[in-house]
Amino acid sequence: MHHNFITIMEHNEYLDNFELALIDKLVRLCRSYSKLEGVMPSSEDVDGMWQILGPEYLADAIEQVRDYPTVSVAWAAYMGMAIANGWDTDWNRTAALTYKELYGPRGFDDMDEHIVANILGITLSDEAARNIEDMTRRCGELTVDLIRHEEVEPQSPMAFHIFVRACRAMYRIGAALELERLGYKMQPMGFPGAMPS
Repeated sequence: MHHNFITIMEHNEYLDNFELALIDKLVRLCRSYSKLEGVMPSSEDVDGMWQILGPEYLADAIEQVRDYPTVSVAWAAYMGMAIANGWDTDWNRTAALTYKELYGPRGFDDMDEHIVANILGITLSDEAARNIEDMTRRCGELTVDLIRHEEVEPQSPMAFHIFVRACRAMYRIGAALELERLGYKMQPMGFPGAMPS
């Protein structure tokens, strides 16, 4: 019993460390393309939506892992962008959003284009849309590389947990990129206990 508890604790610590390291690398990658500056912008509201939308996303994404590994994690970033955009424009409506409303005409397959064109309101042929696609693909590739680097047995429970954490990290990065694009800047406060205004 006691031994089992330690294993679960270690398991969670390992996953937390993986997720933090992944976010750190993703932030560095985005910074190297001048897409994120300062502290990674985030919102508890936006982060909280992962709990609601994440399970349905994961059910779709897991089907894509073998044939389209980058897509399987990258679409989570688009979902983060959609929610961050809604947080800025109409949170009441966004908080009530269902996962299927993020689908494109072809369902999961063109969710990326649907979110960019119809939620972010960016014409797909615009440079801004290409920049988003490029950055998201780079983040997705880095994430897949990091997952592979863990050398976890494929289709094992641990592989699934790592995949879940990777998708959540990508969701948070997508949200951060969109908040930054919308002009939100998170600055570290110079004294303890300060609340951001």
